[in-house]
Amino acid sequence: MRIGFIGAGKMGFTLGKHLKESTDALLVGYFSQNPESAREAAKFTDTKYYKDLNELADLCDALFITVPDGQIAVIAELLDGLGTVMEGKILCHTSGALSSQVFSGMHSPIYGYSIHPMCAVSSKTKSHINFSKCFITIEGHERYLEFFVHLFVSLGHEVKIIEKEDKIRYHGAAVMASNLVIGLYHMAQEELSKCGFTSEEADRALKPLFKGNAEKLAEYGCEEALTGPVERCDIKTISKHMSVLEGDSLEAYRLLSRQLVDIARKKAGEGMNDKYDELDDMLKP
Repeated sequence: MRIGFIGAGKMGFTLGKHLKESTDALLVGYFSQNPESAREAAKFTDTKYYKDLNELADLCDALFITVPDGQIAVIAELLDGLGTVMEGKILCHTSGALSSQVFSGMHSPIYGYSIHPMCAVSSKTKSHINFSKCFITIEGHERYLEFFVHLFVSLGHEVKIIEKEDKIRYHGAAVMASNLVIGLYHMAQEELSKCGFTSEEADRALKPLFKGNAEKLAEYGCEEALTGPVERCDIKTISKHMSVLEGDSLEAYRLLSRQLVDIARKKAGEGMNDKYDELDDMLKP
């Protein structure tokens, strides 16, 4: 399969390098509205820069659209304007939130897919190194669905087919486990600042705690990783926490502690149900 990339940001660099090094697919090259980025990506992947979108589309069987979400529909419209050159082409985007439905308005008979790596791609030139470890979700036309599943499985990924109707919920879950955790960490920094910590001291105090718990969670799961006052059903301590927290910090503490109650119940077994019921009631708004 001959593959081209439209867009030369971090995902375009990373996925292109990954495919070039790991498959027999022919990586043709890059087109971007930022020509310099496309030239850099082509050099990085030992492929070719194309200044003409029509030429790249004509040479490829599949096009990966690796641009910001708001530009995917714009690119789809540009491709649709190429006419018969697009007939039978495979179009893939890498958005977590958008489905293949973004291609539904095209007049050309194409096969559309959303292929989302569930990982943080933070570097143009380094993220490809461990990219095969990331989980991949795919949804789209049935014609090539199994082809893409087998392709990414062969590259070392775990792959899950999802429905287009579930894309937003799926992406929201990914944001909870990645971006929102940063917000929670920032709240903890703010609370320590109220205790007289400098930002550097707060980081030195919190980072080992954060990292150790994240590693335990990743290795053993929620129940085994859970420690602290909710796990012990320490109602007095939790009540004291809530007496000094306020605003968003109090609301986050309350909501997330209720999630921990469900996990703690499973970990403790039936004998602790009454105590956890009491804690759950206390945590309700």
